[in-house]
Amino acid sequence: MKSHLRPLLMLFAAIFLVFTTGLSAAQAASPHFKKNGSPVCTITTSGASASTTCRAVIAGLGNDDLLATVTTSGFAVYQCQNQGGNVAPGQNKVLVGPATAPTEIDSGAFKNGNLTLVTEPALLTTRETVTGAEAGCPNPNWTGVNPVLTVTSILLVIEQPVGEEIFRCSASNSTGLTGQVALTC
Repeated sequence: MKSHLRPLLMLFAAIFLVFTTGLSAAQAASPHFKKNGSPVCTITTSGASASTTCRAVIAGLGNDDLLATVTTSGFAVYQCQNQGGNVAPGQNKVLVGPATAPTEIDSGAFKNGNLTLVTEPALLTTRETVTGAEAGCPNPNWTGVNPVLTVTSILLVIEQPVGEEIFRCSASNSTGLTGQVALTC
């Protein structure tokens, strides 16, 4: 009778080993931002464009690839130029965006589950000129020129594996975001 129980016990032991090994591997992935590693985005604006790049330091990553997507939106304010070349301030904020930039990171780039993430820049751009009506000019004979672009919202979504969201971080301000912006997750 003992000879019949031995293969059955070995089968149960093998199943138990596979189950507990898989369970510990699943528990090992516990993504979090390291101390002082929460996402911070840098906005660089130049006239009709604004570039936003985000940085974060993440620990506890699993063995799957990672996808970080930055999405920005904002508005542009134009000056009004008449047919004689005279320029006056416009009145309207022209909405711009969203602009999205995905950054894919192969799991081979992780070091012991750690990653310093630097995203591809999300480039928000606007047209160099708009109609006088869009810019809020005094009449249709004017043209909106010399745009100044302002970023008002940033969204950073991090997925691991791709398709499974692990972080959603954002910042917004209706009057504008500039320079270094800390995101809230």
